[in-house]
Amino acid sequence: MPRFVIILSLIYIVMAIYGFQAFKTVFKNQWAHWAYGVFFLGALLFLIIKVLAYEPGDGFRGTVAVASGIFFSFFLLAIVLGSFMLLEDIGRLFAFGYNKIVGLSESQTGYFPSRRKFVSAIAVGLASIPFGALLYGMYRGKYNYQVLKYELEFDDLPDAFDGYQITQISDVHSGSFDDREKVAYGIDLINEQQSDVIFFTGDMVNDKTSEMVPWKDVFSRLEAKDGMFSILGNHDYGDYTSWKTEEAKVQNLEDLKALQKEMGFDLILNSHRYLEKDGQKIALVGVENWGRGGFKKAGDLNKAKEGISKDDFKILLSHDPSHWEDIVLKDDYHFHLTLSGHTHGMQFGVEIPGWVKWSPVKWRYKYWAGLYKELGQFINVNRGFGFIGYPGRVGIWPEISVITLKKRNA
Repeated sequence: MPRFVIILSLIYIVMAIYGFQAFKTVFKNQWAHWAYGVFFLGALLFLIIKVLAYEPGDGFRGTVAVASGIFFSFFLLAIVLGSFMLLEDIGRLFAFGYNKIVGLSESQTGYFPSRRKFVSAIAVGLASIPFGALLYGMYRGKYNYQVLKYELEFDDLPDAFDGYQITQISDVHSGSFDDREKVAYGIDLINEQQSDVIFFTGDMVNDKTSEMVPWKDVFSRLEAKDGMFSILGNHDYGDYTSWKTEEAKVQNLEDLKALQKEMGFDLILNSHRYLEKDGQKIALVGVENWGRGGFKKAGDLNKAKEGISKDDFKILLSHDPSHWEDIVLKDDYHFHLTLSGHTHGMQFGVEIPGWVKWSPVKWRYKYWAGLYKELGQFINVNRGFGFIGYPGRVGIWPEISVITLKKRNA
């Protein structure tokens, strides 16, 4: 068994036992006490069984991901309960010391102050919020598709494209899917937007092309009158799994490219296309993955823009938003709109439109979800259609972006 699993299990057991002090203070029923132990132990055993059965190269998906999600939910529950008990015990220790110093007898104060039920009740109440949210995120949140609509105005948008509608999806991560009916619902929702064009901004799979094969017929139903265009994300290269040979890895990428073509996507690899309407055109530029902080840097913006003019209206497809921040904004070409994904909004956070927008991923990515504008250029960071790692979403829901281009003062 991996060492980190052993260490994590020990921490989990200690915190679960310590946190039990809060639980039994609030709930006096013996059956509730037994249920606490059974569920905590069951979550740990489920994870251990799945870890022991895990084969390198399988990818982090399926029941091993579910086991990890359930374990993490209980782990977080134990951490919150245990933290409250630790704080209370520190207070109890100080109270005991104070009583000794001032000379109060044990008959007056008790040998050690007892636990206060209201503190335990607060601990149980607060711990149940993230616990319930994580379980809900696994059960319903991961397929809670949201259609987010934006209208962007540009002075130099070609007149023919005034009102032109784009649908963007990103980060499918097909290897994580486990509900065909709900995925099909998401595809239908995309088609219902009746956009002029569909853009996919990378990470079709977790690791291997074979993950997408069972979903090929579902995604082949996508349609847009001006076509569908795609790029590669960091997961599409197969860098995060094991391969018997380097040739097998190379072939996997070629198979993914062919599969995208079969599904109707025009894959743009450090190149460009033109979208034409009524004799006017806009340049569509696509780069391979370019990411800061150890991610693959296969994207070549200079190569991709060869053959287009500075005066063209330009839309850039680039998977990682750090590319926009580090490279695109500084480029001498003006890229009017960049479409990215990659961050998933960490699949966890709090968003209340107009009030709050927060996720821990903001500490790594300045541009992590939604629409941003810098130096007269826009970027939309799609929150992702799928999920990976934690098999759910809490607060940051799967997204279908719909962007309408408008001519200013048209």
